[in-house]
Amino acid sequence: MTIIETGRLAKIFNKFTRSKSIHEGILLIENSSGDFSFIKNYGTRRLNSPLLMASITKLFTTACILIFLEQNKLSLEDNISKYLDGTFLKGIHVYKGKDYTMSLTLAHFLFQTSGLSDAYVEGKNHLRKRVIQEDFDHDLFDMIALTKKLPAHFVPGQTGKAYYADINFDILGEVIKKVSGLTLSNAFKKYIFEPLKLKDTYLPVNKTDNIPHIYYKNQVIHRPSFVLSSGASGGCITTVQELMIFIKAFFAGNLFNKSHFRTLSNYNKLQTSMMPIRYGGGYMQIPLNGLACLFMGKGELIGHSGSTGSFAFYYPTADLFFVGDLNQMANATLPIRLSIQLAMAVK
Repeated sequence: MTIIETGRLAKIFNKFTRSKSIHEGILLIENSSGDFSFIKNYGTRRLNSPLLMASITKLFTTACILIFLEQNKLSLEDNISKYLDGTFLKGIHVYKGKDYTMSLTLAHFLFQTSGLSDAYVEGKNHLRKRVIQEDFDHDLFDMIALTKKLPAHFVPGQTGKAYYADINFDILGEVIKKVSGLTLSNAFKKYIFEPLKLKDTYLPVNKTDNIPHIYYKNQVIHRPSFVLSSGASGGCITTVQELMIFIKAFFAGNLFNKSHFRTLSNYNKLQTSMMPIRYGGGYMQIPLNGLACLFMGKGELIGHSGSTGSFAFYYPTADLFFVGDLNQMANATLPIRLSIQLAMAVK
């Protein structure tokens, strides 16, 4: 029987929010039925406060791809040239002098097994460095051009290899647009927001939309242009309350058939900088019985975190969902560490 000591959960959350780098935060924990609910907030954050999902947006992108898969509108084995101009893409994946671009499939992007570099954190003037200093916009053309300047890390689909890169989901966002005939914002609305009755979750389309501030260390920064440009890899806005509705629906199979998880749960280790995270078909997996947990945990966390401190994970062993935000861009490991400690506090 699962034993949940809310006092321990509160103590863990308080420990993280006592850090000088955390200025506001919120945590919501529920089980599948909703008869257990634990809420803890810090600062001005509330259940209905808007938050930048960052890379949790990738779960929305994944959901759309799986919905289209069920509708026989695409196959994960489709070559990307079926959806994007091959001439435009040529040279995006060069490994040891050979161009593998035409070998890339939708599965390679979804599972982060394309081997493509991540222009967000790689290169002399990577995007993360720039966005800390200034606001700017970028589009898929820019991301592809930047990726072409960086060497690929391995041959697409190489056994046991995965490398986390935003470009994989930027490209999947373009696939969603081509398959649906809609803008990405309207596709998310049609296939996710409306079916789940999410009223405060949206992909912003202009600067008049409410785009929350974020913290980098002690500095408040507002990056509307960058957020508007992040689209399928990291541009959605939501609330903790609605993020809980979504993550429950995602893993319950309310948006697509749960049977897909048999295929999606083929996990590969990501680059060393992202340990202990592994990646499956469109979502993260964190084993709790490994070195990061001193081999003392049980089961796994599945879901996603964001570089701004957001997180949405399911802990199947205890049937608990952990959703929240620490709103701190300077340390992307914080939401991962918090989620692991919360899971390990449950007996």
